[in-house]
Amino acid sequence: MEIQLINDELLSEFHGKASENERLRINFDLRTTPDDGSQRMLNVLELGTKVPIHRHLKSSESVICIEGHLDWVFYEKLSNKENNVPVHDDETATDETLFKEVARVRLCPREKLYGVQVPKGVWHSIEVYEPSTIFEAKDGAYGK
Repeated sequence: MEIQLINDELLSEFHGKASENERLRINFDLRTTPDDGSQRMLNVLELGTKVPIHRHLKSSESVICIEGHLDWVFYEKLSNKENNVPVHDDETATDETLFKEVARVRLCPREKLYGVQVPKGVWHSIEVYEPSTIFEAKDGAYGK
């Protein structure tokens, strides 16, 4: 039996890897078998990471902030009647200027602000204010 501890040592290791990654973030898959059809992961985010505006069409998303400080930002798509360019590719914004911020939720365990439940299909992104680690859970296997 292999027991995976989530502790300062593990988080420190992944912050090092995230800071070396060009995206300034890294995921750690918490599923224990390939047959596990869920998405459960730690997402380690460094200052300066850019997460595009996106949505999940098949699942809500549960997020718990373990450490750090970040905002979960929610958007709505603006009307695009004046130009015929694609605004998104179903799940990721191709032109973020065609979205309007409608809500913002701070996550910071020091402030007792622990998590957010993102409804299915809602456009969102994040802004990271200090190195942070979040736990994310969604239904279904990644990419399906």
